[in-house]
Amino acid sequence: MGAAQFDLAGRVAIVTGGARGIGAAIAAALGRCGAAVAVWDRDPLPGDAHGLAVDVTQPDSIAAALAETRARYGRVDILVNNAGYAGLTTPVSLYPPDEWRRILEVNLTATFLVCQAVVPALVENGWGRIVNVASLAGKEGTPDASAYSAAKAGVLALTKSLGKELAQTGVLVNAIAPAAVRTSLLDQMSPEHVRTMIGKSPMGRLGEPAEVAELALFLASESCSFSTGAVFDLSGGRATY
Repeated sequence: MGAAQFDLAGRVAIVTGGARGIGAAIAAALGRCGAAVAVWDRDPLPGDAHGLAVDVTQPDSIAAALAETRARYGRVDILVNNAGYAGLTTPVSLYPPDEWRRILEVNLTATFLVCQAVVPALVENGWGRIVNVASLAGKEGTPDASAYSAAKAGVLALTKSLGKELAQTGVLVNAIAPAAVRTSLLDQMSPEHVRTMIGKSPMGRLGEPAEVAELALFLASESCSFSTGAVFDLSGGRATY
């Protein structure tokens, strides 16, 4: 697969949940294009000079990480909200309320809190890009994953709202809605469930983290100039609406 090239030299990016999986692929792609990347993760990889230990559900932790990022790199230009948690797969009638609250906290409330903290720095620059990694579950609703589906639907709505709020500031806000992507998360699922997800794709395969990263690169670049509050499908043809 060819790799897109965008000039991000001089830009500073924050990637939440950037130590592994899709987040790591996005962080690597941004770095390849010249951006300085601060990886905000609950469990940064040992020895990662760019990793900061952050709990994105806690405003104090976010504020401290933002202060350290700005002190280290001088500015912030790009925010990728990728941190997430899938949680249990079980019917609504059996869904534990504490698990419901936790999934919404990690996937939706944390995205709001990080945006709330970082947006002023982007507006101050007069230029910025926010990329929210949502999920096709937020568009379709996944059976037995009501909390995750509801949280990701909320991320899509937040993206649309914030994109309109910031439309004349130079800060653009867009979301990616991937279908199933080949990450370690799939190891937690039964082979039958994974086959079912693949079967729903007209392309007949899983997405790859690098493919998510390629789309994120465009949305984080100056080439994305007239899209904001938008949701970009990444589902192998499964979502065409």
